[in-house]
Amino acid sequence: MTKNPLDYVRPNILALAPYSTARDEFKGGDISVWLDANESPYDNGVNRYPDPHQHQLKQHIAELKGVRPEQIFVGGAGSDEAIDLVYRIFCRPGEDNVVAIAPSYGVYSVAAAINDVEYRGVQLRSDFSLPVNRLLKAADPRTKVIWICSPNNPTANAFPRADIARLAEAFDGIVVVDEAYIDFSERGSMLDVLDSYPNVIVLQTFSKAWGLASLRLGMAFACEDVAALFSKVKYPYNVNGSTQLKVIEHIAGDDIAEHVAEIIRERDALAAMLRELPFVSEVFPSDANFLLVKVAGPDEVYDYLVENGVIVRNRSRLLACEGCLRVTVGTPQENARVISLLKEYSGNNLQTS
Repeated sequence: MTKNPLDYVRPNILALAPYSTARDEFKGGDISVWLDANESPYDNGVNRYPDPHQHQLKQHIAELKGVRPEQIFVGGAGSDEAIDLVYRIFCRPGEDNVVAIAPSYGVYSVAAAINDVEYRGVQLRSDFSLPVNRLLKAADPRTKVIWICSPNNPTANAFPRADIARLAEAFDGIVVVDEAYIDFSERGSMLDVLDSYPNVIVLQTFSKAWGLASLRLGMAFACEDVAALFSKVKYPYNVNGSTQLKVIEHIAGDDIAEHVAEIIRERDALAAMLRELPFVSEVFPSDANFLLVKVAGPDEVYDYLVENGVIVRNRSRLLACEGCLRVTVGTPQENARVISLLKEYSGNNLQTS
């Protein structure tokens, strides 16, 4: 059964008349004097408002990702803006709820709390696989969204596309697939199912594989109707002009394949070296640019690294991640530094034991 995603939208959002900027009203022409937007007339390179709908940037992204420009939303706070907009478009505060895998990216639950939406976490299986039936069982008629991060943060594994498709088929609501780390995975993106599953939204970002984290540019891909809602609800000029131009430059001029391939090689090599350390009990399989590593004494290991100028993420207090550190894959030199320090730590512990 083909689902109509507009059936899940809050009525006030469907009825919303979006803010119209001066640039929205401009339909083209040979203009040399711009007096429509109350900008400063003094040219300093950034005195004019940017394109509020990022038409040129979306065209480049469409060619890069193999989608239509009308299927794209571009957010100015990484994927976090799109996450917040999902709540504002689909979830009625104080009434609706969402279901999400756990553990997963913390912003989903924070955004739920901000928007006064009940958040129902469903634990992954012990091997971190996707509990499709339990996710569906956790939903009720007021569940509007299911959040799936794949590859997942912090567990690092990607889920089979067939499992996600089964969820989209069975769930009477929106399935959001957050693919921030998809470039490092062999599983493949869900972008090619958008026409088949109009209730699926795919999130991606330029922060990871593209190395543009400081620019804070994220993307949501969806059917045209949903993408139009994102543009309708977002605030005007949500992506500044300098960021738009910088990302276009990188799309046109950068080949990220070499960096991605090196990170994957380094990830596998780092995992092998970590497994040789006596205080490491498990290095979980990774489809991302980081490793989840189970160690004895995670607080002590974390503190030792920080004391020696290296910071990782201590995830040991998360349910199902007890004893775990999350280690981002760095350059070959940075990875060698981490292993050297951990060997020193291991040697120091042996001497004092």
